[in-house]
Amino acid sequence: MNSVNWAGIWAIFHHEMMRFFRTIMQSLLSPVVSTVLYFVVFGAAIGGRIQSVEGVAYGAFIVPGLMMLTILQQSVSNASFGIYFPKFSGTIYEYLVSPVGWIEVTMGFVGAAAAKAILIALVILLTSFFFVGVHILHPFWMLAFLFLTALGFSLLGFILGLWARTFEQLQLVPMMVITPLVFLGGAFYSASMLPPFWEAVAKLNPVLYLISGFRWSFFGLADVPVGVSLVAVGIMIVVCLAIIRWIFATGWRLRE
Repeated sequence: MNSVNWAGIWAIFHHEMMRFFRTIMQSLLSPVVSTVLYFVVFGAAIGGRIQSVEGVAYGAFIVPGLMMLTILQQSVSNASFGIYFPKFSGTIYEYLVSPVGWIEVTMGFVGAAAAKAILIALVILLTSFFFVGVHILHPFWMLAFLFLTALGFSLLGFILGLWARTFEQLQLVPMMVITPLVFLGGAFYSASMLPPFWEAVAKLNPVLYLISGFRWSFFGLADVPVGVSLVAVGIMIVVCLAIIRWIFATGWRLRE
C-alpha cells in the first residue's frame, strides 16, 4: 500500500487557502453583513413576536441555524469551485499526472474548503455576540459537529465540481437543493413547533439532523437524538468518499 503524499496535500491545501486570503475581506464581509441582516429581520422582527423557543431567547436560538446555513453553503461552493476551475482551465491534468492519488487531491481541496467554511462560521459566531448572549453548553461537540458537517458538505461540493459541465450546473444544487433544505431543516425554528404530520415530514430532511445536533451542542435542545445526528453525518462522509474514489478510478467526467 502506497503511503500518503503529505507534501502533495499541503501544496494543494496551501494554494487554495492563499487564493482565499487574497480576497479575505470580500470573503468575510458578505457573511457578516448577511448575519447582521438575519438578526435584524429574524431576531428583531420575528423575535418580537416569538420571545423564546423552549426557554432559549429566539435571537440566540437562531445562531446555530445561521452558522449551519453558512457552513453548508460555503463548504459546497468552495469545494465545487475549487475543483471545477482546474477542469475548466485544463490544469486538472497536472493533478492527474502528478505523484498524488485521489486521496491527496481530495484531502487538499476538501480540507481547504472545510477550513474556509469553518473560519467564516466562527466569524459569524463572533458577530452574533454583538447582538445576543450565546452560551455554548458543549464546546467540544460544537467544534466536532462544525468540523464533520464542513467535511461532509465539502466532499459533496467536490463531487458537484467534478460532475458539473457548466457554471449553471455548478450553481444549481446549492441554489435549488442545499438552501431550501436548510430553511426547511429547522434553521430558524424547532421541528417540535410544527403539527405532528409536518414534524414527521421535516424529519425526512437530512439537514434537520445536522442542525439538531449542532443546536444541541449550544443549548442541550435537539429535535432528534444526538447519536442519530452523528450517524447521519458519518454516513454522508463515507458515501461521498466512496463516490469520489469511484470517480477517480473510472475517470468519469475528469477528462471532459
